[in-house]
Amino acid sequence: MTAIGVFDSGVGGLSVLKHIRDALPQHDLLYAADSGHVPYGDKTQDYIRERSLALTRFLVDEGAAAVVVACNTATAAAADYLRERVALPIVAMEPAVKPAVAATRSGVVGVLATVGTLESARFAALLEQYAGDVEIVMQACPGLVEQVEAGELDSPATRTLVESYTEPLIAHGADTLVLGCTHFPFLRPVIAEVVGPDVRLIDTGEAVARQVVRRLRAEAQTTRAPSERFWSTGDLDAARRITAKLWGRPVSVSMLAR
Repeated sequence: MTAIGVFDSGVGGLSVLKHIRDALPQHDLLYAADSGHVPYGDKTQDYIRERSLALTRFLVDEGAAAVVVACNTATAAAADYLRERVALPIVAMEPAVKPAVAATRSGVVGVLATVGTLESARFAALLEQYAGDVEIVMQACPGLVEQVEAGELDSPATRTLVESYTEPLIAHGADTLVLGCTHFPFLRPVIAEVVGPDVRLIDTGEAVARQVVRRLRAEAQTTRAPSERFWSTGDLDAARRITAKLWGRPVSVSMLAR
């Protein structure tokens, strides 16, 4: 049975893992959360590359036949770097600018992301390729990743941050918001409540799952139920609590000492 490895700077990539589980119910899933080094958004490109390669090699050692970079910041800094060094399919992700441009009615799209993603050459190329006549308004969101890592999905502090980051975008006329960090889909309910029903929220988890399906050949069903295994470089008690909350059921999380 083919195993798919997924890593992120922390627990945010679980939002992508859910889509992969829905799309590929017959595959084993391996998830590595680099919560001991979160967030990536304020790290250097060299640091992110080093962490991404270590996590990828760990997942390959554990049997992954493909690795998903479930982090926009790591994609920007390290996707090409990984593809040059790992002889397996590397499926990366990027903010959903293309579908957002197609969806907007006002001609203004807001992008919520980390500083590392917004300042990357890869994101600049994405805008150059897909923005066209649509105005893209970018908003860095320091602190939101940490709120998700702490399991604070709907606390007053989280809501205050969401309000402060979305208000300028809505005031500028954005009717479509890109959730440009894999942590942010877990904040979708509070973001939707803050911005109202007329603003569309778009993320890329489902598109990434479709890409994984395309990269992996279908395999015969087995009688063994597929498994999910989780690791974290952070505090294990916190990792088990937050992972269970975001995944939707109790899970076992092992220490990843890399």
